[in-house]
Amino acid sequence: MQRLKIYNGKIITPSGIMEKGSVLITGDTITAVSENNVEAGDAVEIDARGLYVSPGFIDIHVHGGGGHDFMDNSVEAFLAIAETHARYGTTAMWPTSLTSHTEGILKTIDTYEAAKDKNVNGAQFLGLHLEGPYFAMNQRGAQDPRYIRNPDPEEYKRILSHSASIKRWSAAPELEGAIEFGRYIQTMGILPAIAHTDAIYEEAYEAFRAGYTLATHLYSAMSGVTRRKAYRYAGVIEAAFLTDDMDVEIIADGVHLPAPLLKLVYKIKGAERTALITDAMRAAGMPEGESVLGNINDGIKVIVEDGVAKLPDRNSFAGSVATADRLVRTMINMAELPLEKAIQMITATPARIAGVSDKKGSLAAGKDADIVLFDESIHITMTIVKGKIIYRQA
Repeated sequence: MQRLKIYNGKIITPSGIMEKGSVLITGDTITAVSENNVEAGDAVEIDARGLYVSPGFIDIHVHGGGGHDFMDNSVEAFLAIAETHARYGTTAMWPTSLTSHTEGILKTIDTYEAAKDKNVNGAQFLGLHLEGPYFAMNQRGAQDPRYIRNPDPEEYKRILSHSASIKRWSAAPELEGAIEFGRYIQTMGILPAIAHTDAIYEEAYEAFRAGYTLATHLYSAMSGVTRRKAYRYAGVIEAAFLTDDMDVEIIADGVHLPAPLLKLVYKIKGAERTALITDAMRAAGMPEGESVLGNINDGIKVIVEDGVAKLPDRNSFAGSVATADRLVRTMINMAELPLEKAIQMITATPARIAGVSDKKGSLAAGKDADIVLFDESIHITMTIVKGKIIYRQA
C-alpha cells in the first residue's frame, strides 16, 4: 500500500497543536502522528512548510454547491457537489434533501445510491439527511410550501424501507404524529432532528426525550420566546440552551447569525455540543447573481448577494452559499474563538453526532486519513480523503 508522510506542519490534535509535527498514512489510514519527523523511507513525502495540518472538515447539513443541488437528482450533481466542497476542506458530508413529494424523495435516495460508489474525487458521503417534509408552515423558510405536511406513517415507512442510507431526518416535533415518527426512526438507527418548528419548550423537551437530540440550524426557522395572550412561552432555542445533552448546529457564515449570537451559542453549548454546517445551496463556490434553490427545473428562484442567498423580495434568506473554510474563519474572526475550538466544531463534534467518531474527526493512529492543510487565513491548500489527495492548490 502507498504510504504518505506529511511533515513540517502544525498538527492539530485533540490535546493541542504540535509544532513541526508529522503524520504518516498507510493506504487509507493514519498510522502515526508525531511531534517529530517520523522515519518512513518508503513514503511519499509532503512538506507542509509550516501550514496547519487538520482533520478533514465534516459537513452534516449541505444541499449543494458548484452550480448543482442534490435535488437535481443526477449522479453528476452529487459528484460535482462533493468535488466542489472538497476544494474548501470538506472530506465527509451528509447530502441533504429539501421538502418534496414522496416520489421526489425516493428519486433523491435512488440517485444517492447510484452515486455513492462512484464518488472517488470528492468529499465522502456518510449517508443521507432528509430535511422535511414534516415542517410547521409558519417556519418553512425557503422550503416549498406545496409539499409541507404532517408525518404520515405509511409514507415514512415506505421511504425507510426503500433504503438503509438515511442517517438523519429533520422534522417539526409539535406536528401531529411527530413524536411517534421520531421514536420510530430512532429504532432504525436514524437521528431525529428538530427543524422548521413552532414548538414551545415543553414540546421540544418531550421531543428530546423521544430521540430528537439535535437542533437543526439553531435560530433559523425556529421558535424562540413567544407570547400567547398574556403569557410568554420559551421555544426551541431556549430548550436547546437549557437541555445540556442536546446538540446544535449553526450556519456560521457570518450572515445567518451575527457575532453576538455566535458568541452566545458557544458560551452556552461550547465546542463539544455545537457543529458548524454550511447548509449550502447550489451557489456555493459560484459567483453571485441569480440561482435556484432545489431542483434546477422546478425549484425556487433566488438571488445571491452579500454572501448569502435571498428570496427575490429580499425579505428572507433562502440558503447559505458558505463553504467549510468560511465557517472556520467566521468563528475565529467574528466569534473570537481559538483555532482549535473552531476546528473541533467542524471535525470532532460533527463526527460524534454522525456516529463516525471511531474513524473520523481527529488525527490519530487507526483513523481514516481525512486531512486538510491550510494557512493562517484558513485558505485550503490540500485535501486528502482516505489517503488520496483529491485537491491540491496549483
